Amino acid sequence: MLLPVYDEPSIVSNLINGVGRLDYPSDKLEILLLVEEDDIATQRALFDADLRSVRIVLVPHSMPRTKPKACNYGMSLPDLKGEMVTIYDAEDIPDPLQLRRAVVAFRRVPPEIGCLQARLAYFNERQNLLTRWFSLEYDQWFGIVLPAVDELRGVVPLGGTSNHMRTRVWREVGGWDEYNVTEDADLGVRLARHGYRTLILDSITLEEANSDVVNWIRQRSRWYKGYLQTMLVHLRSPVKLRNTIGIKSTLRLINMTGGVPVTAAINLIFWFTMLIWVLGRPAFVAEVFPPLTYYICLVLFIVGAPLSIFVGLVATQALGKPYLWWAALLAPLYWLLQSVAALKALYQLVFRPFFWEKTVHGLTHPTAPTPTNGGN
Repeated sequence: MLLPVYDEPSIVSNLINGVGRLDYPSDKLEILLLVEEDDIATQRALFDADLRSVRIVLVPHSMPRTKPKACNYGMSLPDLKGEMVTIYDAEDIPDPLQLRRAVVAFRRVPPEIGCLQARLAYFNERQNLLTRWFSLEYDQWFGIVLPAVDELRGVVPLGGTSNHMRTRVWREVGGWDEYNVTEDADLGVRLARHGYRTLILDSITLEEANSDVVNWIRQRSRWYKGYLQTMLVHLRSPVKLRNTIGIKSTLRLINMTGGVPVTAAINLIFWFTMLIWVLGRPAFVAEVFPPLTYYICLVLFIVGAPLSIFVGLVATQALGKPYLWWAALLAPLYWLLQSVAALKALYQLVFRPFFWEKTVHGLTHPTAPTPTNGGN
């Protein structure tokens, strides 16, 4: 089990209360807490912690300073013996039986299953409007979108935590890309290129949803930038990619990793253009958008946007979370935030492609019960 941390001295209690509750034989589990060599604050916070079952690994200073670099270093230690590997963020609260569920699942699934991705959810989803939006998005992503993608034999971009793999498979696909700021999504593509599938494990890991707008934009822009990196890297040889995973999977990959951030960025431009048109009907807008284009966009705006909101409302009911209904109604405001993050991601992709923008954790404290199964 890999626990990469950086500049988070306040995570020690979460580490003990969250990951420390996992129900798994201690003689069959090795936990590596990966701490950067120059992260003195976190190292000091560990002095008084009861971490007898945790092995602290100091990651030598080198560039790039990224989470996948630290994880690759941990996996390079010569004395590791684990047959399976997983990764958790230090603030995670996984289902205590998640490791057992993963082991049992791997014994039952065919060899082509290379990874089991647990569902991710949030323990502070009711904190404010932003966390409600984030929770609703995650519930749809891990509960609907990714299972549908797998059902269609598409490429499943992994989450940054709670993905379980056989160690030999991890080594076969080459580990994590240390320069990709969403190394999890990239690893999902490489699993597919090596002929492996990813299934969604019926087990939940609770995380902390970003409750601060600025912090959320920092995190989301990094995700968008990493998705674009993943698409560009694997499209360096588009014919080879198509021959490996198929034309449909290639198109779905482009849509998920490139289409999502690019659409979010363009969305803001179109909204601004529409506002200008409504206010003054300038001639240049009519020239740029001929009647056919105009009416197609108008239909999408009048029909598509309300339909998307309706899907969110249906999801709140299906997931048994009626308290999220008003967040679903206000979803267009969330789209605006996504557009801002996407524009920032495009800028950083050009000027700071490998910069890992740190997400601040510990803005809230867990209040929800520890998840016990996939139905919670």
